[in-house]
Amino acid sequence: MKSLTSPIQSAMPSPLFLWRFKVVLFLAWGFICCKVGWDSVMRMDANLQNIFIYEAFLYYNPLLLVTMMVWLWGVNLWIFSQSSVSYAKVFDLDQNHLTHKEIWKCSTWMTIIVPTSMTAYLYLYSHGEVSLAASQPVLLYIFVAIVLIFPFDIFYLSSRFFFLRTMWRIAFPLQPITFPDFFLADIFTSMSKVFSDLERSVCRMVNKQVATIAWLEADSVCGSHSIAIPMVLVLPYLWRLLQCLRQYKDTKERTCLFNALKYSTAFPVIFLSALKYHVFPEKWISLYRPLWLLSSVVNSLYSFYWDITRDWDLSNFSRIFKFNKPSLVSNLFYGRKWLYFWVIGSNFLLRCSWTYKLSAHLRHNYLTVFTITALEMFRRFQWVFFRVENEWNKMTRSGVQLTEIPREEDKLLGADNHQV
Repeated sequence: MKSLTSPIQSAMPSPLFLWRFKVVLFLAWGFICCKVGWDSVMRMDANLQNIFIYEAFLYYNPLLLVTMMVWLWGVNLWIFSQSSVSYAKVFDLDQNHLTHKEIWKCSTWMTIIVPTSMTAYLYLYSHGEVSLAASQPVLLYIFVAIVLIFPFDIFYLSSRFFFLRTMWRIAFPLQPITFPDFFLADIFTSMSKVFSDLERSVCRMVNKQVATIAWLEADSVCGSHSIAIPMVLVLPYLWRLLQCLRQYKDTKERTCLFNALKYSTAFPVIFLSALKYHVFPEKWISLYRPLWLLSSVVNSLYSFYWDITRDWDLSNFSRIFKFNKPSLVSNLFYGRKWLYFWVIGSNFLLRCSWTYKLSAHLRHNYLTVFTITALEMFRRFQWVFFRVENEWNKMTRSGVQLTEIPREEDKLLGADNHQV
């Protein structure tokens, strides 16, 4: 019997070939960016290299960290799609919500655009095109803002609207708090350094200090002495504190007050650290640094305790969500006691190190701070699994009527539903 496949169909490349081709292009692009960026840095004067890399790092580090968080969120959704936990029910999402494949598509474009802009910034500055170099981060920030608030039905409008609406509810908790509200606010506490760097970056752009060393002379405006830095660092914790108070008003549960107290312990860590730039060195060493260390210990231990006993409810080490079918993920994680010891141990260590990043007087060690912030993103990535599963278990135990949720593979949105 003759094959019914048309010559055109047989000539088309297979999906596996296309996927491998995209991976090769992606790696080639990454190599070119690294090579051009490194060569550009080597062209600069040795005395200027470290200062300028620090400035370039400031502009692009927030978006690089956001990109990493989006990649990890895609992994969260992928694993949930293989399990019995219905994250769509937990977050009260409609059928048009983004799946892990669409999240990874977004993160792939972010991974391409942000480093490309950074490479262009370094290349143009090292070749004497200072004004063009200064425009690169400015254009990138404007582009990201436009994509986020674009009012037309492209770039996943419904998901962008859901995200912006949730951000509004977080900033102004005037309505009853939903699970997506405090879940995203918790993630924002792990991104407080991102918000702080965004504020400093925008401040320098507004004051026309990009691609110059003029910002060294205006330290009180956008630098170490700026009061805006601790104010922005504390903002996610303040949002979460107000949410807890609003929940107490609605439910009268005392647990909400203890949760609010947990977030309030971050305030002394942030503001005592910022005092280093506003008091005499002797006063800082003798009085404020010991208080800062004490407040850091209290915040770390309280947060760790709350993660284990409240957010995760790890009263015993036998709970981990089931998977719909045997796979590498299920073989690695389902029912494995070592997973709990790893998560608890790493959560404790990273909770302790996170106070380092909240400390304004330590932020000049930018590579160390970037590493700790990236590790905090990974800690939050782990936290998501147990927090969402715990919420799902509460929903099922409470007798909530749950309709059958189609598998992710059966309801993935086609390309015609979104225009990118």
